[in-house]
Amino acid sequence: MRIRLFSLFLLLLAGAPAWAEPVLLVFGDSLSAAYGIPRESGWAALLARRLEARQPPVKVVNASVSGETTAGGLTRLPRLLDAHRPALVILALGANDGLRGLPPEDTARNLSAMIRLVRDKGGRVLLVGMRLPPNYGGAYTGKFQALFGQVAKKDKVPLVPFLLAGMAERRERFQTDGLHPDAQAQPVLLENVWRGLAPLLPRK
Repeated sequence: MRIRLFSLFLLLLAGAPAWAEPVLLVFGDSLSAAYGIPRESGWAALLARRLEARQPPVKVVNASVSGETTAGGLTRLPRLLDAHRPALVILALGANDGLRGLPPEDTARNLSAMIRLVRDKGGRVLLVGMRLPPNYGGAYTGKFQALFGQVAKKDKVPLVPFLLAGMAERRERFQTDGLHPDAQAQPVLLENVWRGLAPLLPRK
């Protein structure tokens, strides 16, 4: 009986697939989709190359879409979670909500709903914050900036306070539209994200 059980165990082991690389899903808008620059120059592509060389390696799937709002992301996210089963999700949405003047309360509610979706599938979230130009008015920009910290605290997720930290005032590092960083600025964005991401990655 023991020999039969051992033989069955060996057959199951031989037919078992190798462990797949953990997946990290980048879920953002044009700032993460490398708008206006070669896709391989964007911060998400730079992150993918960094994680490919890491042990254990992590596979990066960049599902960012230019123009995406948190409402659009909430609609699109369930299919991506089922398709990729990410262990980690970098949630970098909200900028387009702000540029359209949408209520910060709606943005916060959508972000929280996406965080719950990821957790329901067994994943973890790194939330990435954004800020608006001052011409949107102090009251609105203040509420918009604060919502990311409020969501992070309420839902207990780590936060990158500002994706464009360290270069938002450097206008020479933006494309002609004044909104999207150029290729030379992408390593700065990567390092901003990396500071929040590194503690969440599998240990070497």
